[in-house]
Amino acid sequence: MNAWRSGEVEVSSGRLAYHRTGGDGPPLVLSHGLTDNGLCWSRFARAMEPDYDVIMLDARGHGESCGVTGAAPHEPGRDIAEAIDALDLVSPLLMGHSVGALATAACAGAKPGRISKVVLEDPPLGPLADAAAADGRRRRFRQQVERFRSLTETEIIAMGKARSPGWHDEEFPSWAAAKRQVDPDAMPVSDTPWQDSIARIRVPTLLIYGEAELGGLVTPTAAAQAVALNPNIRTARITGAGHNVRRENFPDFLSAVRAFLADP
Repeated sequence: MNAWRSGEVEVSSGRLAYHRTGGDGPPLVLSHGLTDNGLCWSRFARAMEPDYDVIMLDARGHGESCGVTGAAPHEPGRDIAEAIDALDLVSPLLMGHSVGALATAACAGAKPGRISKVVLEDPPLGPLADAAAADGRRRRFRQQVERFRSLTETEIIAMGKARSPGWHDEEFPSWAAAKRQVDPDAMPVSDTPWQDSIARIRVPTLLIYGEAELGGLVTPTAAAQAVALNPNIRTARITGAGHNVRRENFPDFLSAVRAFLADP
C-alpha cells in the first residue's frame, strides 16, 4: 500500500477523497457501504492491483471526503459519475458494496456507453421506505454514529472481532477508523426503486450475494427478479457469507469477481 496514491476530486457542492493503486491495467472504481471508507477495500485492492488500476472512493460523508450539507438529499451515484469524469477514466469497471452498490448501479445507468462492466455486492434490494420509516432510519443511524464516536478505534476493533470472528484481521483497522469518520447525516435517501436502477444498466453486470440466513440482503427471489428485469445481469451466490460477502468468504468472492471481469 506504500505505493498507493491519495488525492481528492471536486464534485457537485463538495469533494471526494480517493486512494489509487495506479498501474497500466483497466481502471476499477470501488464504492464502499454505509459507515465504511475507501480503504475498507484494501485487502481486495491488493489482490487486484497486479491487473487493475484500482480506485477506492470515500463516499460523501465518509472517510476524508466532504460532509453532507444542505437540505437537498445527496446523490451518491452522481458523485461517482463526477469522480470518474474528474479522474479522466476511460471505460472503467465499477464495483460497489451495499448502498455503494446501489450508487454504482445508478451511476452505470446514467452513463451508458461510458462504463465497461459492473459488480454489485449485496445491494439492499428492498422496497422504498415511506417518510416515517425513512425518518426512523436516519434517527437510528445518527445514534449509531454517535455511539461509534464515543469509542476508541481499539474498542471498535474489539467490538467488530466479537461480532464477526470469521473476518480476516486485515479487515478491522480500516473498518474501525471509518466508523469514527462518518457524518451523522450521511445516510442517503433514495426515491428511486432499485428495479429502475437495475433495469437501466446496459453493460455486463455481476450481482454477487450471500445467504439471507447469514444476514445477506439479496434473496434468491430478488436476484431472480433482477435477472428478469435486465438480461445483462448474471448472479453468483456465495455460500458461507452474509451481507459482507468479501469479508466472510474472500476466496470464493475473489474467484467469482476475477472470472467475471476476465470474461470477454
